[in-house]
Amino acid sequence: MDVLVLLGSFALLCALGVPVAYALGLAAICGAWWIDIPLEAIMLKISDGTDDFALLAIPFFVLAGAIMAEGGMAARLINLARVFVGFIRGGLALVNIMASSLFGCISGSSVADTSAIGSVMIPQMVKAGFPRVFATNVTICGSVQALLIPPSHNAVIYSLAAGGTVSVAHLFLAGVIPGLLFAVCLIGLVLWVSHKRDYPKGEPVALADVPRIVIEALWGLVTVVIIMGGILSGVFTPTESAAVACVYAFLVTFLVYRDYKWRDLPHLVHRVVKTVAMVMMLIGFSVAFGYMMALMQIPAKVTQFFLSISDNKYVFLLLVNLLLLLLGTFMDLAPMLLICTPIFMPVIAKLGIDPVHFGMIMILNLGIGLITPPVGPTLFVGCAVGKVTMEQVSRELWPFYGAMCVALLLVTYVPALSLWLPGLMK
Repeated sequence: MDVLVLLGSFALLCALGVPVAYALGLAAICGAWWIDIPLEAIMLKISDGTDDFALLAIPFFVLAGAIMAEGGMAARLINLARVFVGFIRGGLALVNIMASSLFGCISGSSVADTSAIGSVMIPQMVKAGFPRVFATNVTICGSVQALLIPPSHNAVIYSLAAGGTVSVAHLFLAGVIPGLLFAVCLIGLVLWVSHKRDYPKGEPVALADVPRIVIEALWGLVTVVIIMGGILSGVFTPTESAAVACVYAFLVTFLVYRDYKWRDLPHLVHRVVKTVAMVMMLIGFSVAFGYMMALMQIPAKVTQFFLSISDNKYVFLLLVNLLLLLLGTFMDLAPMLLICTPIFMPVIAKLGIDPVHFGMIMILNLGIGLITPPVGPTLFVGCAVGKVTMEQVSRELWPFYGAMCVALLLVTYVPALSLWLPGLMK
């Protein structure tokens, strides 16, 4: 009955349209009232949830990504991608995917990726002869890479949800190969579709323009070197590297690129503050919700349930993928990470699954949910940028889901894809 009160109140509040963060907090209060726990304990857990030095990395990463996104970085990365793949049949679609890979190294957000890359690439693809819906689908699917490729603030959230036992640096490294594999799967699909439908080739970039394009793009890509190089060399912690990257992004945008106006900076900071406030509120309430789950022994009961079905870790991973693909269609990525991670951690410990590997599975799985109706924030943004309806996009997304599920299965059942790079640090 305790579990029913906690989870039932959460589900009811979500069904009534209460924002997920508030639903978590109110459900925790309902659970505390039911089992007669002082409400002060819930308030203390909410406070403890946001009182973590590692969480400072999130606002810095969000701000650095927002500055680069608004400051012309997306257009320069698109030009760089055009140098390598723009001349191939379906080249603009490949440029879209490759630019998303590069921009994901800076933004760490699929929504920001879709907005920045899509606003430039979708009109160009439509003008070149690509269907608008296809251009939109390539954009929103390519943006999922940003969730895996470092710096991903979702990796920070997963580390927090795992109780701080999983290294953020290891998670950053673990996302590199899965992110590139995801891009390769999409590129394979796009090449096949482009040849089948005879989509146009792009224009090759003039050789004389290549040095200028590369230099302009490298200014922004140095951000990745600062973040990963600083962490791997031991010079910075992930939080410190995020702060340094933020300062560097500011200097490049306003002193080198100079595409962004000083008068627009307050509006950008205001948007970043709103985003960070929502994330922090979500984290605080989720910690209180997790505390109630622990008191009600929900993780232990879930462990017993899964082990009663099968003690084979491959079967468990298949069941988790199916469950998360379903849940991801109704809830955003961050709350799902915060809710599900504490539940699954005891199970993966029993089955001997590496938590870094499991983190990549969860992030990629729930990232697919961001572009799946009915609740897909990246899907909504892509439709708005591409000026198409969700129904039009959803009807033609199935081949892309196939490519993404291939990547998900490879990441799930080939742990070395996620663990090889982190293993080099040990």
